[in-house]
Amino acid sequence: MSGLRVVPAWRQGHERLYVCLTDGRNVAWYDPESSRVNLLSDDLREDVLEALGPFLTGPVTVGPPPVPTPAELARLSLHPDDDLAPNRPGEALQIALDRDPGPPHRLRPDPRRRALAAEQAVGDALEALEGAGWHTLHSLPLPGGDRIHHLVIGPGGLFAVHTLYARKQRVLVADPMVSLGRRDPRPLLRRVRSDADRASYVLTAEVHPVLALAGPADLRITVPLREVRVLQDTDLSGLTRLGGVLKPADVEALHAVARDRGAWERV
Repeated sequence: MSGLRVVPAWRQGHERLYVCLTDGRNVAWYDPESSRVNLLSDDLREDVLEALGPFLTGPVTVGPPPVPTPAELARLSLHPDDDLAPNRPGEALQIALDRDPGPPHRLRPDPRRRALAAEQAVGDALEALEGAGWHTLHSLPLPGGDRIHHLVIGPGGLFAVHTLYARKQRVLVADPMVSLGRRDPRPLLRRVRSDADRASYVLTAEVHPVLALAGPADLRITVPLREVRVLQDTDLSGLTRLGGVLKPADVEALHAVARDRGAWERV
């Protein structure tokens, strides 16, 4: 059989080599750390080993996945174009800037670059949680051109995180209004709650709204907040102290659904 290709990827800090058909479906993956080739179809054993030949450095174990779970199989069935897990923080902004970087000289900084810096700072803070059993997805597209900046799934539940660039500025929160520096207040918390509601619809599970501020000089919250958290990017690690809501199998299953682009086309 011809046409098999090998695609390298990283999962939870470990390298994997996926073997794909011409239509993008995965038929096997090689885990160099365990020296194991996991086959989804034994009929393709010889073809898979031939495709992986240049990457194998010693004896390997070949066979079906040791404990295939529904979440793992769902993830493997995704076409690469439909898998949102590889998205970088601020993926949509980065693509927009690559396509249209704007004029080289501006009187004021491009607001897209500030927004990108905020999403990258918050994304880095959230990805640091992965060692504690959490998953983070970035830049999830919604119909109408909207997107969820970050979706966090872990033992403490699910969180839709909206980022706001606030470097060295004072932030005043008077639910639902958010004031940044001397700018006019905006009902930003309505948007944050709406993102969480749409994610809840997709995942059929409660998703909590979070507004994450990147680098504020000061934060004041004037009234008790309703069903929303407002956190600085340096405080996001506190999410790991929340627990007892989701079991590891539930986390993996929800992550498998959330990473599928098609799931977000119906909200």
